[in-house]
Amino acid sequence: MLKIEQLNQYYSESHTLWDIDLELEEGKCNCLMGRNGVGKTTLLNCVMGLQSIRSGSIIFNGENIARVNAEKRASLGIGYVPQGRQIFPLLSVKENLQIGLGARADKAKSIPEFIFELFPVLKEMLSRRGGDLSGGQQQQLAIGRALVVDPKLLILDEPTEGIQPNIVQEIGDIIKQLSSEVGLTVLLVEQKLPIVRRIADNFSILDRGRKVASGQIDDLNDDLIKEYLTV
Repeated sequence: MLKIEQLNQYYSESHTLWDIDLELEEGKCNCLMGRNGVGKTTLLNCVMGLQSIRSGSIIFNGENIARVNAEKRASLGIGYVPQGRQIFPLLSVKENLQIGLGARADKAKSIPEFIFELFPVLKEMLSRRGGDLSGGQQQQLAIGRALVVDPKLLILDEPTEGIQPNIVQEIGDIIKQLSSEVGLTVLLVEQKLPIVRRIADNFSILDRGRKVASGQIDDLNDDLIKEYLTV
């Protein structure tokens, strides 16, 4: 599905990601962890083509996409929910969702009904502007927009950040459903340990731009948490 090999990234001459190797397990929820500022979002942006890499490869479904532009990567089947959601506040919920249709390989013209089955509140608010939704509703809209693309890989950057607890639970349940029942491969950046333990199948930890640990979620022990995750 997605295999990153020996990826190096720089900001100007500052070396930010060092020889990153990461292989996602298909149909599973793969969690990328680490303290703030260790390179998690930078790595996601490299996968999406939003930031260039100095060296290494990003293999998606057997193709090295390291030099493919961001728009093309979406059409290959990668859905992305960035940190901060980044919905279009002046567009309606329906218009926000329709934006994802342009990247679909099958050129479908209508929003898939399963989006509204996952997020019923979006159907109730189709004509409301995105900026008028609550934070939790905006996050549901951002995930729904990414799913409209019909992705094979869904990337989420801290989807529970700043969200009320009941919506955090709901979003966690939906991510788990997408991986365990639908078979969607998920790459998740998440800081909240309880939700990680509940929905993730495996983990990788970054520290100072390097991958320092990985394994099945049951291998995420107190020593790793204390050394690399505790603030």
